[in-house]
Amino acid sequence: MKTVIVTGAGGYVGGQTSIYFHEQGWNVIGIDNNHPPMHLAQSTYFSKFYVAPFDSEDALELIKNSNPDAIIHTAGTSLVGPSKRDPRPYYQNNFVATKTLVEYLLDNNIKTRLIFSSSAATYGEPVMPPCEEEDPPLPLSPYGESKLMTEMMLQSYANAYDLDVVIFRYFNVCGADSQSRHGQAPGATHIIARVLEALRDDNNITINGNDYPTADGTCIRDYVHVEDIARAHLIATQCITGTYNLGTGTGYSNRAIIDTALSVTGQADKEINWGPSRPGDPAVLTGSSDHFAAHTGWKPTNDLTSIIRTAWQWYNR
Repeated sequence: MKTVIVTGAGGYVGGQTSIYFHEQGWNVIGIDNNHPPMHLAQSTYFSKFYVAPFDSEDALELIKNSNPDAIIHTAGTSLVGPSKRDPRPYYQNNFVATKTLVEYLLDNNIKTRLIFSSSAATYGEPVMPPCEEEDPPLPLSPYGESKLMTEMMLQSYANAYDLDVVIFRYFNVCGADSQSRHGQAPGATHIIARVLEALRDDNNITINGNDYPTADGTCIRDYVHVEDIARAHLIATQCITGTYNLGTGTGYSNRAIIDTALSVTGQADKEINWGPSRPGDPAVLTGSSDHFAAHTGWKPTNDLTSIIRTAWQWYNR
């Protein structure tokens, strides 16, 4: 039985990844700075769940003693807006702590594949959508900068010290486990989570901007189901190294998200309030995953309806 260590295993992406690896017959060890939510704490997905920072002495010793075949490194701090107001935890948690982890692996000759969760925030304002891995990274926030710094370190360590690493630049991860075993925590910030929570709780919905230069006037973003992300993680343990986007290449407009959410939830008469566009928001931000698909055959398997339906089931479980 192969062993995988998932950092941030109690979180949204880490939790779904842990479920998927368990289903595929892996021994899953979770590490998270926080106690896992009840639905994960009471599960059999983990052979061990260790509550500690992933760069702590005890967590690093656990990694060494576990002799993992792979480490899925999803732990980190990940909101663009708050990173501008308080950047310190972003550089500490995303860069400094990861540097500690990687250097421990190298210093102790731990041979494992590290799969790092990066972000489309490394691109900043896109040169031309969809973003491709060769595009110049120009992050606009400390969050994006901290992810790019970590990418640069990992790439240089791979070149100099033969570090075995795969970097994934996620676009917007969304949806929920198709069996409603796991999903986002309350209060998630992206539009799908906000809209569905508002519909569930009968709250007003306000969306920023309907005057963008797009077909329906609303901005377009790339959304990838969390189960497709988990599947990409497993594929990445097998045959590749390098940096890859995980996106659909096309994306969905905010208007399409609203319409689909109203249809899935049966609330077609819900009133939507349109607020002003936010300064600095690009009209279109999507990412091509052709590079990853060419190497592995991976493609997203969930459309917008599936994304919203699974998320709605999670919010109403």
